[in-house]
Amino acid sequence: MIAHEINFDGLVGPTHNYCKLSPGNIAPITFTEEFSNPKEAALQGLKKMKFLADRGLRQAVLPPHERPSVPVLRRLGFTGTDEDVINKASKQNPTILSACSSAAAMWTANAATTSPSVDTEDGKTHFTPANLSNKFHRSFERKTTRQVFKAVFNDERYFVHHPALPSCQTFGDEGASNHMRFCSFYGEPGMEFFVFGKYMFRQAMPKPKYFPARQTYEAVQTIARMHGLNPNHVVLAQQSPIAIDAGVFHNDMIAVGNKHVLLYHEQAFLDTQKVVGELQEKYKKVSGKNLCLVSVRVHEVTLSEAVQTFLFNSQLVDVNDSQMALIAPEECRENKIVGKCIDRIVGSSENPISEVHYLGLRQSMKNGGGPACLRLRVVLTEEELKSINQSVLFNEKLYQKLTSWVEKHYRDKLIPEDLADYQLLLEGRTALDELTQILKLGSVYEFQRK
Repeated sequence: MIAHEINFDGLVGPTHNYCKLSPGNIAPITFTEEFSNPKEAALQGLKKMKFLADRGLRQAVLPPHERPSVPVLRRLGFTGTDEDVINKASKQNPTILSACSSAAAMWTANAATTSPSVDTEDGKTHFTPANLSNKFHRSFERKTTRQVFKAVFNDERYFVHHPALPSCQTFGDEGASNHMRFCSFYGEPGMEFFVFGKYMFRQAMPKPKYFPARQTYEAVQTIARMHGLNPNHVVLAQQSPIAIDAGVFHNDMIAVGNKHVLLYHEQAFLDTQKVVGELQEKYKKVSGKNLCLVSVRVHEVTLSEAVQTFLFNSQLVDVNDSQMALIAPEECRENKIVGKCIDRIVGSSENPISEVHYLGLRQSMKNGGGPACLRLRVVLTEEELKSINQSVLFNEKLYQKLTSWVEKHYRDKLIPEDLADYQLLLEGRTALDELTQILKLGSVYEFQRK
């Protein structure tokens, strides 16, 4: 069966700011600059999409969420007109307003977990939006995410949209940032790999000491079951508590895969040798072939260096049928140790990674997200691809439209105090209303339905 992997990148929202809302994510904690540049952030994201699309990779775009979220502020007891709600929140609890203004939904690797139709029992592509229950500022994304996904993947013959898992610590789910799929070709049955940070019902098991383990065993086990995956084609592995405490808040900060290749740090998992052994064994049973394992040793790149540069948050993409490219943040080239490691990987004849491209994503990186954070990978057959909303598929015309849209609506400087500006909400709503017309999404935002 012919199938394609499409990268659905999230557009950076108009309220992109640096309010340091995620303990465990080292970048925004250590970054000290006070003002952000939403316009530059959105344009950097669009340039990344264009770079990949120009090289023949299939690319699509997803819209930002409305921020600040007035409905959430109302649920927290702030009353009156929308302007009253924002004014009261800014005076009574500016931290809550900051959280309700976060543009973190741009990191669509956290939006959902998806399993392609070739892997599922009912032969349909399954989506489960992440509940993101570990962080308040992301915990209310799921409703809009599901609305958007239903507007994009809107044919019930091909797609199943599950509700998010219960919003509690037991079923903490961070989406595809802790999920990978291995296959010979995208249209062939694959092996799905789920990574979790801790067990909730087995308290004696290891767990991090300092930073939260956001994904639970109970969550990944449930998603695999809901998606109707063959247990013989699934691997569940615990992330290394040491890595989490070093700032590896998701698995995509310490491992990245594509087709039959896994690039990983030797301290990625609780028992890395056992994990890669199980991956190799199950992959061979699924495909009849060997998994290509590319390991980075701790003496070559430390966990700290991997976190600082977002080395493993690079994208691993096809160049052709036999070669792959690493799409890495500029910070990797600037770090001599990490740059040397990448040169070693690209120069080796023992793996298909034959080239590297460094992209400038400073605004996203300063807030704690690299190239892989910005995209959700969805495998679709040609028939399924034809059935989705075609207006979100990236091409030169859409790139020009979205660039003009950003230039028209986004500010080039935003400080935390600006979140109290009611005009920012109005600017955002005007922009999003226009965007839904460009992408033909309908009324996916609550302010539109009102």
